[in-house]
Amino acid sequence: MEVKDNIFASFKKIKYISVLHLLEMHKIFIQYYHNANLKSFITDMSDKTGVFILQDKKEKRIVGFSTWTEIELIVNGKKSLGIFSGDTVVEKQYWGNKELQKIFVRQLLKTKLKKPKTPIFWLLISKGYKTYLLLTNNFPKHYPRHDRNNLKLESIVDNYCQKLYPNAYNKTHRLLDFGDGYQHLKDDVAAITQEMKDSHPDIRHFEKLNPSWREGTELPCVGEVSVNMIWQFMRKNILPFKKPEHKVKRNNMEIS
Repeated sequence: MEVKDNIFASFKKIKYISVLHLLEMHKIFIQYYHNANLKSFITDMSDKTGVFILQDKKEKRIVGFSTWTEIELIVNGKKSLGIFSGDTVVEKQYWGNKELQKIFVRQLLKTKLKKPKTPIFWLLISKGYKTYLLLTNNFPKHYPRHDRNNLKLESIVDNYCQKLYPNAYNKTHRLLDFGDGYQHLKDDVAAITQEMKDSHPDIRHFEKLNPSWREGTELPCVGEVSVNMIWQFMRKNILPFKKPEHKVKRNNMEIS
């Protein structure tokens, strides 16, 4: 799939999000989710600290968004900061673009530099495997993971789920179930095939832990934020190393 390069991402505090912004974002949201009425969307958005907005510069419109909420946590008796992400929604033709990921990590870096001694954790709930892969691909220390457990991070999941969603959290299965009327992905969005499970242990693990994801159950997750983790992400996605091109001529044709 061709990824458009004429888009950019920005971060806006929630107080600067206009009604027009909300309507544009909701228009995208209902393309991919059931039970996504405007009232509940606005109510949920009002609880956020800020929003990452992805815009098409040429078409001058919003084509995706993600949210950011800061939550105080106590981890091992120490005051810590949780960065909670809600749904990340991007129009299909822009899938594969990493501008939202880049600006999210920049915001993480700014937050970490402001509070260098404060432990920071990325908190997310995932009703689809794509969000889960953002965690597994970019956070060396994360929970849950397919190859080993991390009791400290496991306890953080229990902590924030019981704090934010006490009536929806099933601690036995570590899943969030908000009931039949909750938002869930449409059937043709982020489907998981047997081939994908056979070839990718993280996708296989996601469906094992959240077998009812099609009905809207959420898998709560956490990733530990560190300067090294941020640097590794930036090296991979923001500051890619490019080898110098060496060209030779063969039969009057340039070959790289």
